[in-house]
Amino acid sequence: MTVTGSTLVITAASPAPATAPAPAAAPAARRRTAGRATGPYRRLFALPGTRGFTAGNLIARLPMGMFGVSAVMMIAGQRGSYALAGAVTATGLAATAVVAPLTARLIDRHGQARIAVPATLIAVLGSLSLIVCVRTGAPAWTLFASYAVTATTPNIGGMSRARWTHLLRESPTAHHTAMSFEQAADELCFMLGPVLAAFLCGVLFPEAGTLAGAALLLTGMLVFTSCRATQPPVTAVPRRGSPLRALGPLLPLFLVTGVVFGSMEVASIAYLDFQGLGAASGLVLALQAAGSCAAGLLYGTVRARSLKACVCALAVLMTLPWAAAATGSVPALACALVLAGMATAPTMVTAMSQVHARTPQGRLNEGMTLAVTAIFAGIAVGSASAGSVVEGAGPVAAYAVPAAAALVALAVALTGRSIRRPSDHSRVVRTAAARDPR
Repeated sequence: MTVTGSTLVITAASPAPATAPAPAAAPAARRRTAGRATGPYRRLFALPGTRGFTAGNLIARLPMGMFGVSAVMMIAGQRGSYALAGAVTATGLAATAVVAPLTARLIDRHGQARIAVPATLIAVLGSLSLIVCVRTGAPAWTLFASYAVTATTPNIGGMSRARWTHLLRESPTAHHTAMSFEQAADELCFMLGPVLAAFLCGVLFPEAGTLAGAALLLTGMLVFTSCRATQPPVTAVPRRGSPLRALGPLLPLFLVTGVVFGSMEVASIAYLDFQGLGAASGLVLALQAAGSCAAGLLYGTVRARSLKACVCALAVLMTLPWAAAATGSVPALACALVLAGMATAPTMVTAMSQVHARTPQGRLNEGMTLAVTAIFAGIAVGSASAGSVVEGAGPVAAYAVPAAAALVALAVALTGRSIRRPSDHSRVVRTAAARDPR
């Protein structure tokens, strides 16, 4: 096996003699075997150690959709101020934008288990401190400080993707399936997390959501990091190149995609509230996440498309909720949100594959965290933009914000000179004597 430029050339260790022709029935036998082969996801989790770290990953990832809702409900319920609750959570997002890339850099440099566990403990202590401060009536600044400490929470999705990349570095097809699964897991956890948080805070007590989230985060992280066999090794190779510079063409795309997510959520909540169905907003928003989750799993079973094609589909489908809202029909809006959600997962999977291709060696966690940070920044911008449009022009007009943001994303993808197909960076050329590793 040799590497020439960006091309991997695989040759067989001992080529078969030229006088030994392949049996005539071999192609038919291979087709029958392929027909009986298990599905791509079943093959994925047949790899040793993958089920263990995936279980920990899902447990630790669920709280990512719980903490924000839990903090708002807890602070607003105890202090009677949604303004204070919103300001505290916004401070946490700002702190995460600064701290998360630094945490990811330390993980790349020293290993996942060595950094992720103490960073998680610090974040859990921040959550517990927030509960105590809210419960005891401590000054408002203590709420900001406590929630800012939770910014040390490691990017569990990035660490899981790094493990898949390490395990499947010689199988681009299986790697595509793994990335699709990870995106579907993101959608599932962000769909169930807010629902679980709202249920716990409403039915039990205001602090229940934050307590449950902290317990799940710590438990999941301990399970995840205990799976040492699948952890990417820490190499002594000098870390050259800047992930920020390498991902320069992609970060604007992630930012604008975040605007799509944030504005769509605010527009939908405002529209349903205007229709007198505010209590159903969680269910309707879950439909969009469900569509994205299903599309992500399906996308993992087919050949990866180009990023430009995915963003083009996103731009087209994001116009559907705007058109549906204009009809005044909530069922039509629900269907449009499902269809719009089906465009987000393929776009994110393909874009994340390019993050893998571009990030310098040994700095993958940092690169993926930068992409996630850009998405969070876009969500904040999209939420604020859609909120302003709701106040000025009404909830129907607010759906123009995600539609316009998707068009901007398409323009970025079409004009980006170095945006390419995700598989272009890992072309595999097999010589006549090579054997298929699969």
